[in-house]
Amino acid sequence: MSDKRAILAIDQGTTSSRAIVFSLEGEPVALAQREFTQIYPQPGWVEHDPEEIWESTCAVMTEALDAARENGWQVLTTGITNQRETTIIWDRVTGMPIYNAIVWQDRRTAARCAMLAAQGHEEMISARTGLLLDPYFSASKIAWILDEIPGARARAEAGELAFGTVESFLLWRLSGGVHLSDATNASRTSLYDINIGKWDEELLALFEVPAALLPTVCPNAGKFALIAQGLPGGGLPITGMAGDQQAAAIGQACYRPGEMKITFGTGAFMLANTGDKAVQSAHRLLTTIAWEIEGVRSYAMEGSILSAGSTLQWLRDGLGIIENADDSEDMAKSIIDTGGVYMVPAFAGLGAPWWDAEARGAIVGLTRGTGPAQIARAGLEAVAYQCADLLAAMKADGIVPKRLKVDGGMTKNAWLMQFLADMVALPVLRPQMTETTAFGAAMLAGIGAGIFESLIDVDARWHEEASFMPSIDAAERQAKLEGWNEALGRVKTG
Repeated sequence: MSDKRAILAIDQGTTSSRAIVFSLEGEPVALAQREFTQIYPQPGWVEHDPEEIWESTCAVMTEALDAARENGWQVLTTGITNQRETTIIWDRVTGMPIYNAIVWQDRRTAARCAMLAAQGHEEMISARTGLLLDPYFSASKIAWILDEIPGARARAEAGELAFGTVESFLLWRLSGGVHLSDATNASRTSLYDINIGKWDEELLALFEVPAALLPTVCPNAGKFALIAQGLPGGGLPITGMAGDQQAAAIGQACYRPGEMKITFGTGAFMLANTGDKAVQSAHRLLTTIAWEIEGVRSYAMEGSILSAGSTLQWLRDGLGIIENADDSEDMAKSIIDTGGVYMVPAFAGLGAPWWDAEARGAIVGLTRGTGPAQIARAGLEAVAYQCADLLAAMKADGIVPKRLKVDGGMTKNAWLMQFLADMVALPVLRPQMTETTAFGAAMLAGIGAGIFESLIDVDARWHEEASFMPSIDAAERQAKLEGWNEALGRVKTG
């Protein structure tokens, strides 16, 4: 008789909430997904309605759990993974947010971050948090809400309000008031000293964030809370939590130093395991906590591209030249090249290694011969070019990987994966099961519940589905990258 025990993973992302039930062998046996509204109050501003995040999460949990249980699966525990840096502040009594969630992509605090950088604070912030001074991270978003919502700062100082990134908000709601964050999400706030694993009083003062707002920080695996009765999964323990990119690295079995993965979602995120050493980048990459399990803290170096899947969304919803993501692959294959067209998708500024919050997107090299296929292909190529920029910066920091593991929705596009291999000059490995973010959360939950012993258990559950080998020569690669760099130079403001 087969083992019908399973783990629920909640994967709360930037554009959708998902719930996936995994067997203990790592196979998804039930999945539910629901998109939610993206709110753009002003250019460069991005918000979510926390209630819609909550409602969509509950809906997919119900659907996935019902489907799994109808097929005889016994769900043992729950893990949560989430869009990182997105900032929510809520009332400790009612649990109601005092403002919309400010999303990681949001650039409204660029001026504040630039002011702090001009005052010479970035070196200290980077040394303690591994991060740069950028609107991407939570601290300046917290301060903005406290300053803009009447009475919020006084209420925060009085201990009436709570801050959390999305996993913290969901844990609070699911548990009926447990206020925790995990080490990976805390490491993305610009308020947490990743070297000693504590909120930093000097950083709190610098960003004007009252300590009374903050959650207690816990490891990534452990017994955190029970889901309250009356909610989907009522009575299930929550035993794993991690930010989406760290969870994806676990799901990709990148637990050995030197292993590297890139996850393609709304953005694209390259993470390289650096073991027990917090390696500081000299090329404006990030140092972050990879995970903390049973008192052992591991680190990673990360590069973040702000627009990957969102580029395809724009091609679909903004320009209307594709109906779905699959169309872009067909269009890219239908032409021999872009005819010299380059797209720089800086819709919300540029991420690593440029960190240019004021840059805006452009399409360059247009001629009368340019059509939808050239623009769609240029959008796909831009994703690979940005990955090549990240890898070049990592190599300059001394990280020299032998291969690149990929996951996320865009990896279904075999044309793009081949172009990526050509641009980074590395083998690109795609796993059989590409739901690696949710799978990483499930693995953490399994460790926290005592079902699995350690991250080594991921190895037996990771299987390669396809590999893409570099197929062009260095001269052709260099010519394409030079064209990209010229286009990039037209939008950079620094």
